[in-house]
Parts: sequence; C-alpha cells; structure tokens
Amino acid sequence: MSTGLLALLDDVAAIAKVAAASLDDVAAQASKAGAKAAGVVIDDAAVTPRYVVGFDASRELPIIGRIALGSLFNKFVILLPAALLLSAFAPWVITPLLMLGGLYLCFEGAEKVMEWIRPHSPEAHVTAPTVADAGHLENARVKGAIKTDFILSAEIMAIALATMPESNVWTQAIALAVVGFGITVAVYGVVAIIVKADDVGAAMVRRGMDTGALLVRGMPVVLKVLSIVGTVAMVWVGGGIILHGLEAFGLGGPQHVVHGLGTAVGGGLIGWVVEAGLSGVAGLAVGVAVAPVLSRVLGH
Repeated sequence: MSTGLLALLDDVAAIAKVAAASLDDVAAQASKAGAKAAGVVIDDAAVTPRYVVGFDASRELPIIGRIALGSLFNKFVILLPAALLLSAFAPWVITPLLMLGGLYLCFEGAEKVMEWIRPHSPEAHVTAPTVADAGHLENARVKGAIKTDFILSAEIMAIALATMPESNVWTQAIALAVVGFGITVAVYGVVAIIVKADDVGAAMVRRGMDTGALLVRGMPVVLKVLSIVGTVAMVWVGGGIILHGLEAFGLGGPQHVVHGLGTAVGGGLIGWVVEAGLSGVAGLAVGVAVAPVLSRVLGH
C-alpha cells in the first residue's frame, strides 16, 4: 500500500512539473507576443480617447467600459477561435492576413500624416444638423470604436500568434487569452486615466492644490503627444509587417537593406532606432501609395 502511495505521489509530482513547465511556456509566449504587439497597443491607446470627446464627464468612464467590453468580445468570442482554427488548418493564411492588417495600419498612419501636412479647411468638417440625441450619438461612437478596435485587435492577435513557436492548441489558446486580456486591461485602463486626468486636476484646483492646474494644462499636450506617438507606431509597425511579409514570400531585399543599415551603425539601441525609422518610412510610403484606393473602398 505504501508503495502504491509513493507511486501516486511520484505521478502527482510529475504532473505538477509538466503543469509548471506549461505555465512557464505560456508566460514566455505571452510575454514575447505582447512585446511584439506593443506598437499596435500604443496605437490602440492613442486612438480611443477621441471617442469620448464632447460627452458629459459622467459618461466618459461608462463609454470606455462599453468599448472595453466590446474589445473583449472581439478578442475572445471572434478572434481567438478564428486564430486557433487558422493555426490548426490554414497556417499559411496568417502571413497574408498580417500583411493586410499592416497595409491598413500604413494607410491610417499616412492619412493622419497627410492631414497634418494639409489640414482640412473648417468648412470640410461642417455637417448637416442632426436631431440625434446624446444616447444615439454615444451608441454610434461606441460602435465606431469597437469596429476600429476589431481591426487593431485582429492585428494584435495575428502578431501574437505569428510569434509563437509550434505548440499544442491549449498552450496557444491560453497564451493568446493572456495577451488579449492583459492588453485590453492595459489599454483601456490607461485610456480611463488619461480621460479623467483633467477632472482630477480640476478637483485638485478646487481644493487649492497648485499641481492641479498643471495637470489640467498638461493633458492636452499629453493627448497631442500620444496622437503623434500612435501615428508613428502605425507606420512603424505596419511597415515592419509589410517588410517581413515580403521576406516570407521570397522578396527579402528591402528587409535585408533595413537590417543591414541597422547593423552598419553598430546594432543595439541605435541599430533598432535606425531599423524602426526605416520601417516607418517604408510604411508611410506604402500608406500614401494605397490611400487613393483604400479611401474609396473604406469610405474615408
């Protein structure tokens, strides 16, 4: 009986080791995937605050909450199962889908850059009066934000899946779930802090705290910087995805040039900056090139 108990304990210990190794594998894959998707995450955080502009302060956090729930639905109900099915039955589709997402990021980034260079005249933004109430406007904004989130979330999940080595479906599923949930919490948590920071500053001013005024004055600058960083991230990530995709299809010349120049300056941080900058230039060029077509297709 004691021998049987010892054997059982050995089996339990072996199972525990396997489980621990699996958890380590999941953590490693999730960490690597999250790092690779960082550029899209920055863009997601930069894009979202614009959807709450113009609403009463009491509606800002509820709107962000609704968008975050929509983002979780996008990731867990639609994108995660789709990613696992593609990985299992059509892994060759992942790279083309990544490139399509990269093309969209390049286009969005190029549109923003072109608007900085050639701002629309005020008349271009004038629209016909509408009788829609605040509730209808809020619903429309939330739907628009969730649609944009779907595209960015699809890119995040595709990037995450592409960085994972071949492993069993459960490891991939858990790692993707960890990445999806962690990124959603991080993005919308940061967005909530950004959106409410001016209200916090105003409350501090009312209490006689001088730092509150600094916070109120500083938030427009933070939002502007975040918008610029988000745009740079779009063209950098999009350009990098396009270059890597071309390399996967046997057209590695552009990627080799970019990597070679990064190595030529000594590699390390400076090399990374050079490679990221060149990827951004490539992404901007691609975005400008496809803008006339995608603007018509997407109705921009």
